[in-house]
Amino acid sequence: MPRSSLPQGYDTILSAEGGNLSQGQKQLITIARAMLSDRALLILDEATSSVDTLAEIQIQKAVKQVISGRTSFVIAHRLSTIRHADTILVIQDGRIAEQGNHEQLLQRKGLYYELQSSGSGFAEEAEQSFTGSVSSYCR
Repeated sequence: MPRSSLPQGYDTILSAEGGNLSQGQKQLITIARAMLSDRALLILDEATSSVDTLAEIQIQKAVKQVISGRTSFVIAHRLSTIRHADTILVIQDGRIAEQGNHEQLLQRKGLYYELQSSGSGFAEEAEQSFTGSVSSYCR
């Protein structure tokens, strides 16, 4: 999170449970803490859901470096978040509907292809008709 987005920069005192932070700021701090912990397994569940597009791009670059060499599960509705994963699981109605990497899933022209073709990955129309999530696994 840019230092200037906090009223007193890094010297800003946080209230209990971060009440004076936006959801996006809380999310960025949580991601930073996860990145700093040296864990073998990393699980990111909707890690960029409360941040703007610019912050999402910056986070994705950082996450790509952090997950290198670790087992990571990334749960996301934004397909751009998981595009570079080794394996992507498309889950619909509680079941794995498709599995493969980005290129393989696009070639199959199934549900993942439809979601990707809808524009932003999970366009509003696609999200309304899709009751599931897309997960990725990187190692």
